[in-house]
Amino acid sequence: MLRTLWRYGLAVLTVAVALVITKSLERYTDITPLFYAAIVVSAWFGGMGPGLIAVVLAALSIDYYLVPPLYTLGLGPKPISFLVVFGVLAVLTSWMSTKRREAEEGLRQARDELDIRVQERTKELLHANEVLRERANLLDLTHDTVFVRDMNDVITFWNRGAEERYGWSREEANGQVSHRIVQTTFPTPLSEITAELTQTGRWEGELLHTRRDGTVVPVASRWALQRDEEGNPVAVLETNNDITERKRAEEALQRVQSELAHVSRVMTLGELTASIAHEVNQPLAAIVTNSNACLRWLGGATPNLAEARQAVERIIKDGYRASEVISRVRSLVKKAPPRNDLVDLNKVIVEVLALAQNEARRNRVFMKRELASDLPPVIGDRVQLQQVILNLIMNGLEAMAKVNEGARELTVSSSKDESDNLIVAVRDSGVGLDQADLERVFDAFFTTKPDGMGMGLAICRTIIESHGGRLWATANSPSGAVFQFTLPAASKRAV
Repeated sequence: MLRTLWRYGLAVLTVAVALVITKSLERYTDITPLFYAAIVVSAWFGGMGPGLIAVVLAALSIDYYLVPPLYTLGLGPKPISFLVVFGVLAVLTSWMSTKRREAEEGLRQARDELDIRVQERTKELLHANEVLRERANLLDLTHDTVFVRDMNDVITFWNRGAEERYGWSREEANGQVSHRIVQTTFPTPLSEITAELTQTGRWEGELLHTRRDGTVVPVASRWALQRDEEGNPVAVLETNNDITERKRAEEALQRVQSELAHVSRVMTLGELTASIAHEVNQPLAAIVTNSNACLRWLGGATPNLAEARQAVERIIKDGYRASEVISRVRSLVKKAPPRNDLVDLNKVIVEVLALAQNEARRNRVFMKRELASDLPPVIGDRVQLQQVILNLIMNGLEAMAKVNEGARELTVSSSKDESDNLIVAVRDSGVGLDQADLERVFDAFFTTKPDGMGMGLAICRTIIESHGGRLWATANSPSGAVFQFTLPAASKRAV
């Protein structure tokens, strides 16, 4: 209320002062300037309402005190045009003064708000810098390699761990292209890695980096994408851990697993000694028989060269048969590093079934095969895959040796699933497995055999998984077990 009285009182006061001064100086000056000044002051400090009041009071004062006839408000012969022009100009002056006042107030308010925001943003930046400084100090305390690079792969932060790992100081590394200074070798094209990083915000994998002294070091690398407030990528935080010792341990483990697989193959072949001997004796006995026949055909009064030639051809054929058996045994017994070759699974199955044939006859087991004819090759080690199939077949034969009733039948099948993965299944009609043992049978040193070591199936699973496949067991109907494994086709794996 007081503010309103002050605003309108100011309009009355300014017009009164303008009237007094103009009246006293009317001989020497024009009658309107001070009234315009009074209107401007009223509108500037009081607003549009007091400005209009000042316009009305100024017009009345000029009409009453300064324009003849004096001291009357009658329009009569007075110059009405003068008052109209003055009134219009006075209103415009009041309106412009008010708008300018409002604009300056708005500008002052905007400037104050901007100052407040700048201060708040400055505090935030100072706090963020302090946090980053603390984090940088923490990153310098870790022994892990940590560095930050912008979206052009230029290094902007290089911690102490990176200095120790790679040999370049922070001053030398900052501003360098990260992949160039450490000569990064990627497991896949960098464009694919960048696409995954942009899409998910993260990437993890193994890289090869080169130290300043030329030493190549394998690292487990983790990348995290940093974005600004608008979501635009601005930097990448990369951490790298030296996995040289882990790689050495993995290689040592692989050597141990290879040794175990070799021992398992030799033991399995020991169990198949009778079968192997039978397979070799058959062509050898045929060779002896055909040799005697050949001698008879040649030793007659009239040598029968045609029959003798046929006998020799049979001898050669049986010699190849014996050689193939020995070759298969040698390939299983020999110790060699794993290979990645194109392998025809059907041929592997046929070869293994031939080795196990005598063992099947000894246990009165009928073996049959159901092999798909359109199987693509797989990539892997032929000997290791032979070992897996042989182990599964031997387990099935041993399981059925304990069965006194019902048919003894073992089926080996091959097929493809809907994803074009190859499936090999070995079905038996033996005693089967308890539900609780379906997964435990693949654990090392777990066995259901009184004299078993519990390593065969564990080694088989390791071999299949190293080939990119999966090995599992299920119950067979009405009795027995089914062991199956899948392998990706060669077209789905790189050699």
